[in-house]
Amino acid sequence: MGLGLLGRGSGDAAFLATYVKELTITDLKSESQLKESKAKLKKFKHIRYTLGRHDLADFENRDFIIKGAGVPLDSLFIHHARNCKIPVYMSTALFAKYTEAVVIGVTGTRGKTTVSYMLYHILKEAYKGKNKKVYLGGNVQGVSTLPMLEKVKRGDIMVLELDSWQLQGFGDLKISPSVAVFTTFMPDHLNYYKNDLKAYFKDKGNIFLNQKKGDIFIAGAQLKDQKLSFPFRTMFASAEDLPKDIKLGIAGEHNRYNAGLAVKTAREFGIPLKTIKKALASFKGVPGRLEKRGVKKGIIVYNDTTATTPHALIAALSAFEGKKNIVLIMGGADKNIELEGLKDPLAMYAKSIILLDGTGTQRLLSEKVLPENTPHSIHKNLKSAVKQAFKEAKKGDIVLLSPGFASFGMFINEYDRGDQFNDLIKKIK
Repeated sequence: MGLGLLGRGSGDAAFLATYVKELTITDLKSESQLKESKAKLKKFKHIRYTLGRHDLADFENRDFIIKGAGVPLDSLFIHHARNCKIPVYMSTALFAKYTEAVVIGVTGTRGKTTVSYMLYHILKEAYKGKNKKVYLGGNVQGVSTLPMLEKVKRGDIMVLELDSWQLQGFGDLKISPSVAVFTTFMPDHLNYYKNDLKAYFKDKGNIFLNQKKGDIFIAGAQLKDQKLSFPFRTMFASAEDLPKDIKLGIAGEHNRYNAGLAVKTAREFGIPLKTIKKALASFKGVPGRLEKRGVKKGIIVYNDTTATTPHALIAALSAFEGKKNIVLIMGGADKNIELEGLKDPLAMYAKSIILLDGTGTQRLLSEKVLPENTPHSIHKNLKSAVKQAFKEAKKGDIVLLSPGFASFGMFINEYDRGDQFNDLIKKIK
């Protein structure tokens, strides 16, 4: 249920099709929208498709169903399958259940991707040339985790970035990673969770809820002061856990916080500080997360497309140490998150604000969040927004794409938004 566009669904489907007699794939997206994903499966003649809709009959008389991330909590079709006594799984959780590797699961509203990639980078450096391989999976663009069951061996390490949706599958199977990292908890996906933060935390909490004696749970210090329930064995970490002489290859105080969590986790594996320091100095970040895209006409360009919440946008702005020389491209689709906290950071850092039209942008305007003395303009497409940004930026300024909102409507997803931005930047001479 849910072939999707990112490559994860088609990878899982190819793995399953290799072993099963009959496979049905259903997705609300149309055949034309799923053309590329479907093309990857053309050699499998025993796959049947229901596209552009779901059909209750597809959820009957099955051995099991794998649902994609983001399927509504109250899905009529999943409810029907369960009433028919059909097991419903999620692919990353199935991998975690059956793999013999050591699983490190990383979740959190912000920071989970960076911490996952940092840990992967540190562990790869530490085990280079040794009889132990390190893999990265979960919520990673273009990576299907389930097929890795074929190559990941006992003694290997799998780092899984896990969003709240994927963790639903862990809850269903009553499992948790043996090493769990929980970075931050902030309001997000409230459109999906219908403004119920407790429901959001319930899914996130599956990262540690079913851990066993001797398992490891590391939480970010940001979680300490919140009225949330954590196990008594929780170890907290933050930027304060970093050695004073450590140098990071990426900017921002929020990334020092992320590094604190990565270091704490790596130390639990007995990795020497010398190795950790070397790895963090060479770590250049994650595509689409405050990613430096070069200098054009003397203007420094950053792609932070994965900043889909106001908190992430504020973190990106503050990474530039108070310089009011940022031409900011922001805006998009609303996620029902509080916006008031944006006003002061926007006034402090942005010399000009270029807005991508959308429901979130309309809220910014109606709630008067934009600073009165900061010029702004609204654009119906990214090409127009980038053109305007380079009109307003001067030599030495920064053009920053950090939307603070979701990408629905104008783009396929946030990765598409980032790819389009990169393509536009390449064309600037």
